[in-house]
Amino acid sequence: MIDFSTDQLDALAEVFNIGAGRAASSLSEIVDSDVKLSVPRVEFFKSSEINASALNLTSDRIGAVRQHFSGSIEAEVMLLFTEERALNIVREMMGSDASIEELAEYEQEAMCELGNIILNACISAIADILGVTLDTTLPIYSVDSTELILSQIVSDAGQPVMLVLHINMTIEKHDSQGNLAFILSSTSLKELIVHIDRHIQGM
Repeated sequence: MIDFSTDQLDALAEVFNIGAGRAASSLSEIVDSDVKLSVPRVEFFKSSEINASALNLTSDRIGAVRQHFSGSIEAEVMLLFTEERALNIVREMMGSDASIEELAEYEQEAMCELGNIILNACISAIADILGVTLDTTLPIYSVDSTELILSQIVSDAGQPVMLVLHINMTIEKHDSQGNLAFILSSTSLKELIVHIDRHIQGM
């Protein structure tokens, strides 16, 4: 696996922090509350290393919002939350008075909307800051056992490297932790490094 320098990791963190700021602003309008998103750290894993422990997922079931983006860099991008935290987020988006039945009915739609906001904010930040063109597909949300979701992610992607951003999301006084994961081929990872280095040189 390719090693990133400290400067390259710092530049990546900068890009995603800008994307997180954009997403937080959009989410604040939806839930009518102050939303803060942070990207505390960036990690890289081989696909064979991906498991619940590596991603700090402590629940037996998780929800995953997935999108594919292509262009100068191609990758599969996913937003992962435990099922309990996903439902809490849906409750905040719909209003705290929502019943369990209503949450279940609108979970798919709400999580796709949430994922679309966060994923596109990060992807647009990558495109804007690195000066590349990226196209995205519509988000798809699924919820299942943690083991099954993670095995499908690795199997479907067939890619050797996963870039994982551990996200803390705060809606007023409620905290939710999730992961934003990018699965890249070796070619796309090398291309990402090229654009990151150009960005660093232009700073």
